[in-house]
Amino acid sequence: MARLFIAVWPPEEVVADLMALRRKDQRGVRFLPPENWHVTLRFVGEAHVDEVADALGRTRLEACTARLGPGVDVLGERSLVLPVAGVDALAAAVADTTATIGEPPRKRFVGHLTLAKVRPASPMPDLVGALVQTSFDVEEIALVASTLRPEGAHYVTVGTWPVTAAPAPDDP
Repeated sequence: MARLFIAVWPPEEVVADLMALRRKDQRGVRFLPPENWHVTLRFVGEAHVDEVADALGRTRLEACTARLGPGVDVLGERSLVLPVAGVDALAAAVADTTATIGEPPRKRFVGHLTLAKVRPASPMPDLVGALVQTSFDVEEIALVASTLRPEGAHYVTVGTWPVTAAPAPDDP
């Protein structure tokens, strides 16, 4: 078994845009490395890769556009994030098809991309409120294995599934 989550990785051009954000080192603030930036559609937890992969292989994953912004915000008091809209239906499809695997899905999906973790009693970085508006077409989802290490999480994509265009209204 592995510690798994299902995510969307932003494309290189979006990562490059986000790299322009001022990420000043500050005591009590740990900025995530850009290679770890992702939008979690569902945290699965401990599960068998093959079981999750089989479920995702049977799921219709419709194309969508992920819209980041309008600005850097705080989630759960200790996470510095960019809100992400437009992926709710995709997250719901993933949650529905994998609901019986691993941990139960969260009742409410909150799309976001985590930029930093802030320790309790540490002041929030000046980055809060910075305006960011960018978007990208989601082309695939990824099943990711996560290993927690003292220096931060290490992620490995173990499989990807393409999204498909929604059928036109006149299609049978």
